[in-house]
Amino acid sequence: MAVSIKTAEEIEKMRVAGKLAADVLTMIEPHVQAGITTEELNQICHDYIVNEQQAIPAPLNYHGFPCSICTSVNHVICHGIPSEKKLKDGDIINIDITVIKDGYHGDTSKMFQIGKTSILAQRLCRVARESMFVGIEMVKPGIRLGDIGHAIQTYAEKENFSVVREYCGHGIGQVFHEDPQVLHYGTPGTGLELKPGMTFTIEPMINAGKRHVRQLPDGWTVVTKDRSLSAQWEHTILVTDNGYEILTLREEETV
Repeated sequence: MAVSIKTAEEIEKMRVAGKLAADVLTMIEPHVQAGITTEELNQICHDYIVNEQQAIPAPLNYHGFPCSICTSVNHVICHGIPSEKKLKDGDIINIDITVIKDGYHGDTSKMFQIGKTSILAQRLCRVARESMFVGIEMVKPGIRLGDIGHAIQTYAEKENFSVVREYCGHGIGQVFHEDPQVLHYGTPGTGLELKPGMTFTIEPMINAGKRHVRQLPDGWTVVTKDRSLSAQWEHTILVTDNGYEILTLREEETV
């Protein structure tokens, strides 16, 4: 699959989808408290996307995924399936939202901390977010994907955390996951050269322990092999003529 360059009309649709995905994370934040189940969070998000936004939750039935959002708690790296398990004080959770509006996808995620979390958890969540922005700030025409991956990896490892290698960012548009693959590690000067009109996600998964992963028997949930904490943040990015635009930026965020 060739990397698609979006037209001005397509970019406008991507902006709309990105804003909707960002709005879901803003909407759900007050609900992310100790005592709520991830299944309840899933239902609230589903109803909001379908009824309020008149949009489609992209994960639902995607290759058989059973829910409308991904909820990855503590040592779950990604693709956590919402369940009847309740959040408790000290948990960290990534909520990953992808909506489809007018045929185009917006994809974003963030970490939430429940009650009083450990200093390690706080630092991990912060460094994971900073790692994403280190990558985003590299984006401009002429830069190569290896430059972005190298910058993220260097930053995270300098903080004594590890970067998951089996899962990566991805091109996005009319297709949920399209080319290119956006690795969060790499070698400067290698990989695809960025051009204006490309859209993709940057979503580093950062582990407090070793980088190795294990997939659970459900075929979706990915956990750290050593059961250490993991954190992830994600934005959908547009390559502009002279830099980047974050299509999923939330109002409370400062870059």
